[in-house]
Amino acid sequence: MPIRFFNTYSRELEEFEPRDPAARPIFMYTCGPTVYSRAHIGNFRAYIFEDLLQRQLELRGYNVHRVMNITDVDDKTIRGARESGVPLQKFTEQFKQAFFEDTDTLRIKRANEYPAATDQRYIDRMIEMIATLISKGFAYLADDKSVYFRINKFPDYGKLAHFDLTQLQSTGRVKHDEYDKEHIGDFALWKGWDEEDGAVKWDSPWGPGRPGWHIECSAMATALLGDQIDIHCGGVDNIFPHHEAEIAQSEGVTGKKFVRYWLHCAHLLVDGQKMAKSLGNFYTVPNVLAKGYTGRELRYALLRVHYRVPLNFTWEGMNEARESLGRVDEWLGRLRQIAEKENVQHPTLINREQAPNARQPIKPGFENALDDDLNISGALGFLFETIRETNRAMDENKLDAASASACLDWWKRINTVLDLEAEVEIIVPPELEQLAKDREKARREKNWKRSDDLREQIFALGWEVRDTKDGPKLTRRASSG
Repeated sequence: MPIRFFNTYSRELEEFEPRDPAARPIFMYTCGPTVYSRAHIGNFRAYIFEDLLQRQLELRGYNVHRVMNITDVDDKTIRGARESGVPLQKFTEQFKQAFFEDTDTLRIKRANEYPAATDQRYIDRMIEMIATLISKGFAYLADDKSVYFRINKFPDYGKLAHFDLTQLQSTGRVKHDEYDKEHIGDFALWKGWDEEDGAVKWDSPWGPGRPGWHIECSAMATALLGDQIDIHCGGVDNIFPHHEAEIAQSEGVTGKKFVRYWLHCAHLLVDGQKMAKSLGNFYTVPNVLAKGYTGRELRYALLRVHYRVPLNFTWEGMNEARESLGRVDEWLGRLRQIAEKENVQHPTLINREQAPNARQPIKPGFENALDDDLNISGALGFLFETIRETNRAMDENKLDAASASACLDWWKRINTVLDLEAEVEIIVPPELEQLAKDREKARREKNWKRSDDLREQIFALGWEVRDTKDGPKLTRRASSG
């Protein structure tokens, strides 16, 4: 089936057709972190969606060239550096490093390039683009020594966010980076220097100053990917004004359609509420790890809900993620045990189709689900249905070694998209193993009180015991939320 994506610009599901289906890679630009603080799990929900998108395209044979920007100069970073009393570069560097640490923890593939807005080559590109916009009448120098984009000059402004500019109240000019659609106005491309900027400034034809947030992405995207790109991603909060401004700036300079497909990820909530430090529900990746969870468990929790549906993060959901991954681990362990054995019924059979207990090849339900606008819920549903079916076959001794190997090959393929396999086998301390054996003996003897007491002892030591068809399984438990 063809790959389809929901294009924010058209508000329709569209079949994916690259700019050049012949040879060139898919060019994808994803809005990265603004490094004024450590990225939170809501940010990483978007980055994991973008990771899933890239991996699915690669599974389907595309070569993806992805650029993710680092915003290291804007209103927030300058304010943070000023309040901390340190130079801008030193202030932002700590959060850049933290971002890459968290990215690795969550198994997010590295982008091909991570351009930083303060790199002089991109500052030069921004100045060049602004000069072009002025020469074409899209921009003007105001009396505050800042350069603004004239939104009424660009007829398509507002089409990504799907609102009519004539229905909104204009406030003239907006110098700060963030504003909402009720306060529409010409936005700043270049901000004239003022005292609050301190040492943060660059020379330009319009005097010392710094770029506005929006022109940074237009400059970095076109400098690295060209005038036209295939896919641009971000969170829904980026649609307006940021991505709307990117379109106006880029197309104002080039006269070409900037992006073919716009994909946006819905918000992450925590216990049904917006995440906020004031509510005590603001979490970073280290906050979650401190509760005893792993990076792959958090990856699963942030991955499992369709990207256009708001994701409600809860500690119960993290426990569900742990249980789901435990099912995957147990399934893989059983398959590997069978795959390592010879098929004693038919030791000379080479063609698995001839074995009476061989299973048919797994259908492409996982891949097909993701082809349909990254339907991860459908893809995971297919995975766990496959797990149920093969577990049933293994319980009935109806799965041969060749079929088990085929299942493992299939898992290896889809795990290039999911990246959820455990890295190392968990080593259970001998004393825990003995407690689990004692508990199992008590269960066989129907000594339920002793069984419960032993379970509590195991729990107090930081572990949980699950009863399976293959006996008790011990897993590390998370601390309570």
